[in-house]
Amino acid sequence: MTINDRSLSDYLSGARTAEAQRIALLSKQIVSDIVADDSAEGRIKQRVVMATGNPAFADLLRFCNDPVSASVRAIRAGRYVYTDIKMVSVGISNDIERFGGKVVCALPDKMSPVNNEQTRASAGFLELGERPSDAIVVVGNAPSAALTLAAMAREGTRPALIVATPVGFVNAAESKAIIRELDIPSITTVGTQGGTPVAVAITNELLALAHS
Repeated sequence: MTINDRSLSDYLSGARTAEAQRIALLSKQIVSDIVADDSAEGRIKQRVVMATGNPAFADLLRFCNDPVSASVRAIRAGRYVYTDIKMVSVGISNDIERFGGKVVCALPDKMSPVNNEQTRASAGFLELGERPSDAIVVVGNAPSAALTLAAMAREGTRPALIVATPVGFVNAAESKAIIRELDIPSITTVGTQGGTPVAVAITNELLALAHS
């Protein structure tokens, strides 16, 4: 199965009827015309545009330090995927398990009193300790998680890949800019836009690439 075939298979996986498949194929064709790029990065852009319905995202994605190759190696090596919130972890395909990997949400169920001045997302990543090293870390929602992850990276935690697409008007743009400054492979969005659907779309397309 080629990269294109695998990606198309993922797009059609939820289409249970002939009409649903027709709509999915038509959508894929439209997006392929919007993002006329069949490279690995181009296919990630297509996936994000498909997930968001927003062609502008094709120009908002940033790829730093050869993230596609790094992610494919990590996925094939069975590395775990750590996410900031449960919605992101639920959206990621269980194809990761075929390689021996697993998706783990870092968000703690409860906050201890000592951590009341932190967000739950920040506390969750701190509690992981060194586990994100050599793993894939996906931050789809919380800027505080991205900032904490960047601080951890400066202290020696070295993920194989960081996907960071937090959304919002407080620290979202800044946190992603800081991630891009690290000498770690990353895929991010610029500015205030992003969110869970973007992070999930990126990660699922990386899984499709790893199957090629």
